Amino acid sequence: MHRPVPDGLAGLKRFVWEFWFFGLKNARSCLFVGLFFAAVFVTPRAGLWGVPRYDLLLIAALAIQIAMVATRLESWDELKAISLFHVVGFALEVFKTSSGIKSWAYPDFAYTKLWGVPLFSGFMYAAVGSYIIQAWRLFDLRILHHPLYPMAALVAVLIYANFFTHHYIGDYRWYLAACALGLYARTTVVYRPLDRDRRMPLLLAFVLIGFFIWLAENISTFAGVWAYPNQLGAWSTVHVGKWSSWSMLVVMTFTIVANLKHIKRHIHVPA
Repeated sequence: MHRPVPDGLAGLKRFVWEFWFFGLKNARSCLFVGLFFAAVFVTPRAGLWGVPRYDLLLIAALAIQIAMVATRLESWDELKAISLFHVVGFALEVFKTSSGIKSWAYPDFAYTKLWGVPLFSGFMYAAVGSYIIQAWRLFDLRILHHPLYPMAALVAVLIYANFFTHHYIGDYRWYLAACALGLYARTTVVYRPLDRDRRMPLLLAFVLIGFFIWLAENISTFAGVWAYPNQLGAWSTVHVGKWSSWSMLVVMTFTIVANLKHIKRHIHVPA
């Protein structure tokens, strides 16, 4: 998504142009998310042609994913990473919706439910990975001062484990957030919205992506795709505390993406 840059672009005019292309590239990076949410709103809750809503959403998600690979918007290696996000997310969904936890629920019937969780739900986690992969390509991303990979992997594993263990031994989210803060304190993401490199603390990117996922979660619960216990009688905003959970999940997702071979070439790890 490159366009000729007007001569003499400076000051407010440059800011407007760069901000516009920053938005366009982010929108393009959200291709999977956008198409999937379009399917959510278009599909009636009662389903279509005798096919339940959740099953139709699974068909839509698979069709979008196949199309992205077929058109080479995503490579086979990237698909493997996205599939890992699907598995990791689905396992978390099964645990969170289990009878002993009941953090949220999928109330509607579907043929493609396993352990009470519709199979399409894993694609919602995979969509986060898809966004990061697409943004990496479109913004020509580079990472400076990335922590050592084993340390980043350890924090990512602990973040994921905490989503399960906090129901039994306490929520250590903020301790893990402090670890991530120290680990990525010097890490900078270099991106190109137009023709010049810009920089942003990677931690800020984690927080911003987490915020937009929280907004998407509000949209999904409003549409009745799933519901938290306090939303069963009438819809209410998803608790803002979920923002931190999503930001932590983004840290974990980024760690997986950063291990893709073609992406590692653009990551600087200090010796």
